[in-house]
Amino acid sequence: MKLVVQIPCLNEEKTLPLVLNDIPKSIDGIDKVEVLIIDDGSTDKTVEVAKQHGVKHFVFHSKRMGLARSFHDGIDYALRIGADIVVNTDGDNQYPGGRIGDLVQPILDDKAEIVIGDRQTHTIAEFSPIKKFFQWFGSKVVNRAAMTDLPDAASGFRAYSKEALLRLNIVTQFSYCMETIIQAGNKRIPITSIKINTNKKTRESRLFKNIWQHMFKSGSAIVRSFIMYRPHLIFISLGTILFILGLIPFVRYAILYFAGNRGDHIQSLLLGAVLIFSSMIAFALTVIASMTQTNRTLLEDLLERIKRLEFDG
Repeated sequence: MKLVVQIPCLNEEKTLPLVLNDIPKSIDGIDKVEVLIIDDGSTDKTVEVAKQHGVKHFVFHSKRMGLARSFHDGIDYALRIGADIVVNTDGDNQYPGGRIGDLVQPILDDKAEIVIGDRQTHTIAEFSPIKKFFQWFGSKVVNRAAMTDLPDAASGFRAYSKEALLRLNIVTQFSYCMETIIQAGNKRIPITSIKINTNKKTRESRLFKNIWQHMFKSGSAIVRSFIMYRPHLIFISLGTILFILGLIPFVRYAILYFAGNRGDHIQSLLLGAVLIFSSMIAFALTVIASMTQTNRTLLEDLLERIKRLEFDG
């Protein structure tokens, strides 16, 4: 049983030694622990520091590709070198490497295929009240889309079994965290979480400039994944709302007409017609999305078969 701990890095020469020193050298139930560095276009001595600490596996990006691409390329490399479990942690020393053994235990016990470290965000002093709220709200939305019950959907401290990784596909360009949960939930991949405490903050996040940009990008990723895996809920709800709103002007016109006020109320009829026509478009999109979803499912099954041929040999 081989465990690969992958660490996406962008100029982490100062904190990387702390991360590497905290990774356990041996874990019960694991035969081999190896570390993989994904260098996302670093311009400092991140790679040199990693080599000095004995790291032998690297994925290099000549320029910054982002967290989602780094995760994707790291997973591809880890599977190629025979990983049975992959743990993802960050190079800024946010997550407790000493808890990696606890993180992988549910996978070793066959109780889950994905395990997420719950940072207990409501207890993190560095998080502002508004950030804590949006972390909670974002997790609620993701759980709704994924039909899961995870307290910290945005946590990047995760363990994935090989089986789970063969079935997951990363398409977002921002962060894989939300997308993989929504995919796992809709593909019925067992997923759970364990409580962890984060280390002291070492720097500001490089994923976003401010909380509003983070909200926009995370929200876009959630909506995209929501539409991919639960399009009926989106378009049928939208179509129903538009249809009801479209009926209101017609009802108003009918009431005024039969009340004897037969003046010019053509605006009501036009507004109602536009809304009802829009609802018909939403219902039509439900059919198109259903057909697209069927096609995507077939393609994902084919991709999974290709992955198994490639990585299981």
